[in-house]
Amino acid sequence: MIAIVEDNPKPAEHDPHGVAQEIKWEDYRDHLATADKDGHRRWIYAKKPAGFWHDRRMWWSWLLIAIMFAGPWIRINGNPLLLINIVERRFSILGQIFWPQDTVIFAVAMLVFFAGIMIFTTAFGRLWCGWACPQTVMMEMVFRKIEYFIEGDYQEQRALDAAPWTARKFFTKALKHVVFFGASFIVGNTLLAYIIGSEQLLRLQLDDPRRHLVGLTFMVLFSLLFYAIFARFREQACTFICPYGRFQSALLDENTLVVAYDHKRGEARAPLHRGETFDQRKAEGKGDCVNCRACVVVCPTGIDIRNGVQMECVNCTACIDACDHIMDKVGRPHGLIRYASLNNIATGERQRFTPRMKLYSLVLTGLISLFLYLVFTRSDVETSFIRAPGSLFQTTADGKIENLYTVKVVNKTMHDIPVELRLENIQGKVKVMGAADFTAPAAKLVQTSVLVELDPQVVKGANTPLKIGIYSKGRLLEIVSTSFVGPRR
Repeated sequence: MIAIVEDNPKPAEHDPHGVAQEIKWEDYRDHLATADKDGHRRWIYAKKPAGFWHDRRMWWSWLLIAIMFAGPWIRINGNPLLLINIVERRFSILGQIFWPQDTVIFAVAMLVFFAGIMIFTTAFGRLWCGWACPQTVMMEMVFRKIEYFIEGDYQEQRALDAAPWTARKFFTKALKHVVFFGASFIVGNTLLAYIIGSEQLLRLQLDDPRRHLVGLTFMVLFSLLFYAIFARFREQACTFICPYGRFQSALLDENTLVVAYDHKRGEARAPLHRGETFDQRKAEGKGDCVNCRACVVVCPTGIDIRNGVQMECVNCTACIDACDHIMDKVGRPHGLIRYASLNNIATGERQRFTPRMKLYSLVLTGLISLFLYLVFTRSDVETSFIRAPGSLFQTTADGKIENLYTVKVVNKTMHDIPVELRLENIQGKVKVMGAADFTAPAAKLVQTSVLVELDPQVVKGANTPLKIGIYSKGRLLEIVSTSFVGPRR
């Protein structure tokens, strides 16, 4: 939280016991790196990163970006790779179609997701944020690189913002924001395809816009949303909006792998003077850190990693590359900032699989097994078989007893399914009203009325339990239960 205070009197906070305490603005715990003393936004000018880890992140990011843009067009068994169609309440994950009727599967999938976050974060910290989060990948590997190309490195960007408005500055800024909006339009439309489907998106784009004003409005809103995030909001999306950084402290421990500064080797920090050797520095109690602040200048969230694990750190590894570059210059080994656990730095202990990780892994394995069981054993159809509201039993001319039912069948596949209804636990007839053939269309819900006819001898009073088998081409898909109303004995 940022404290907004007056210059006079002296800034102060109160502890839970009401005792006034001075705010130490030099202490990273007392303020955010992206805000000044008055709570105003401090714009982050991050130096262009380069190095071993950045190159690997770049290639990995381009692979993820390629998958993101190709995803809406990839089909598995005729179904989209990923579709989250909230409007039609239809979801496709890895080619498997899911409906609102699959609530249990969704619930278990969410548990798998959260358990996966817990064990992954416990073991690897915020590796997801730096290497796979769409916000970080698009910001650092697309929009930030566009900015470097148009405006130059961080020093040129700072100078351009501080300079008075000229034709050159106006053209440079306008060009950047036009390109930003164009890239945001592409990103927004790609993500919109994951919601409405690629076919519907093409229809919106190629048809007369006047016939799709609602869809066109959403396309513009999506583009503006992503433009605002990448052009202005930036790292604040991670700091203020995303909850992951805030609850990670409950998941990290001394054995979690994080981007860490080796304080044992680096402290005490001191500039490296001309002619000074590291043996002399060691004798004087100085460490390998030459206090060049290269790790701070390159950080996209503006923090000093030497202060320890912080909420704003997204494990982007830019500080590792910057520090390794300085170590090369001064003739010291890499790794002053590196991937390591706190135990690894403090005691030299190797990364280990802790009891907490084992417990989380056991829970996660159980949830994944349950999820796979539910997915592979679920029926192709979801059927509800209920008595028609307000209807009573009828007696036919030949003495049989009839009940009227309403049947709803959801086809979860992408092909038509012919449906046949059979009584499983009792002798009788099932008649579909109004059609000789009952077919559930692909990926749709169909509803019809059904008459069930029983002999009076098999009717067990006011309520007779029924089990209805749902068949397709002789194969049993599922069995549903209902009751048959007859005359009281």
